[in-house]
Amino acid sequence: MTTPKLDLEIFDTKTSFKDIGLIDALQKSVDKAGFDHPTVIQSKLIPLALSGADVLGQSRTGSGKTAAFGLPALQILQEDDAFGALILVPTRELAIQVCHELRELGRFTKLHPVPIYGGQKINTQIEKLKANPQIIVGTPGRVMDLHQRGHLPYNKIKLAILDEVDRMLDIGFREDIRKILGGLKQKHQTIFVSATISDEIHRLSKKYMTKPQSLDVTSSSGSLTVSQVHQEYLPVQPWDKQRLLHHLLKHEETVMTLIFCRTKATVDRLTSFLTRKNIEAAAIHGDLPQNKRNAVMQKLRDGKLSVLIASDLASRGIDVENITHVINYDVPEDPEIYVHRIGRTARAGRGGVAWMFVTPEQGQLLTQIEALTNVEIPIKEYPDFKPGPVPDKISRQQQAEEKRIADARVEKNPTKLDLPDKQKSKDESSFPGGVVPKQLPNKRLGGRVRTRRR
Repeated sequence: MTTPKLDLEIFDTKTSFKDIGLIDALQKSVDKAGFDHPTVIQSKLIPLALSGADVLGQSRTGSGKTAAFGLPALQILQEDDAFGALILVPTRELAIQVCHELRELGRFTKLHPVPIYGGQKINTQIEKLKANPQIIVGTPGRVMDLHQRGHLPYNKIKLAILDEVDRMLDIGFREDIRKILGGLKQKHQTIFVSATISDEIHRLSKKYMTKPQSLDVTSSSGSLTVSQVHQEYLPVQPWDKQRLLHHLLKHEETVMTLIFCRTKATVDRLTSFLTRKNIEAAAIHGDLPQNKRNAVMQKLRDGKLSVLIASDLASRGIDVENITHVINYDVPEDPEIYVHRIGRTARAGRGGVAWMFVTPEQGQLLTQIEALTNVEIPIKEYPDFKPGPVPDKISRQQQAEEKRIADARVEKNPTKLDLPDKQKSKDESSFPGGVVPKQLPNKRLGGRVRTRRR
């Protein structure tokens, strides 16, 4: 019997978790979770991390990076290693998600991970830190705040892990990361994991790591995106996007759909639109209170939500295995954001579908995405979808633009009808005989004039 292609793409089917040196307590957790083989990033990163090396790891979104750094952390630390590991993540949702996964992986150990992030009362988190947890999973801002208050010591950290480094840099955590890593004066191990590795990340690794081992498991296929994600784009006019989304959701069999928008306003507007169309949808973005965000995420994990509409920042903690479809309602300006977005589906080797709405002026963005991911994204069209009329405001703008272009063309290239006739060329007061010259004389001096200058 042949091995399915998806196993060869995502999993290292020649290796078992027993082969990479996990202790019995972690092996028991892995067995209980039903994992037979590690993913490629797990099979390569875990042994390096257990050896004590600093690691700079790059792997496609959805390839199991959390367990790749989480299992070594759970094995390296002992029960008396209070504040032994610090895991930095870009958002509060991701802090909660990573902490949840570490609890599952470490259920047969005596280690306790704690999430700390903005949006929750700081006194609540201070009380949790008083219990001396071994693993801290936090956002940079709250980590620095608790450290400055004296509740999160840096001098006990043995293992510093930065998850989704590229996104932390993108959303403005550069200085926070430098201050935190610069505050670790004692000998410690450092691990960076990310879907993309920029020059700035390389510079950070050189400054804050000791002889880091570079690990890139994206090069085998040449693509940053997981091959199990079936990608397509849909051409659409801006004013037809809502109607096309409704048409898409009504004509496709989607189990759980995640829709990405650029702004919070669009998230709210789209959620209201789908609700009016009797499609149950929930929104998640930075302006929602934390308790509402937690409730939405729990509903998603429980499989009780079929459509979730999110802004990019809020989506960073959405690591749910049963998301079947991702819709890029707005094309991201940064192609790397697209990689992170579609990585929300096809988790751990499962299949998934990613659709992208592309307006006429966004063709260049589509090309940039294809160049980064090394994938040609095919077109998807619905012959039965009838575009709506052009809005009056847009129509007036188009007519004004067409007139401007036509006027400019006439001014630049006048026709024979635009040329002055003989009668109009006469100007008795300025030219002898009323004849206006139409061209230069046949014989000219060509600039060669005799002067006295030698």
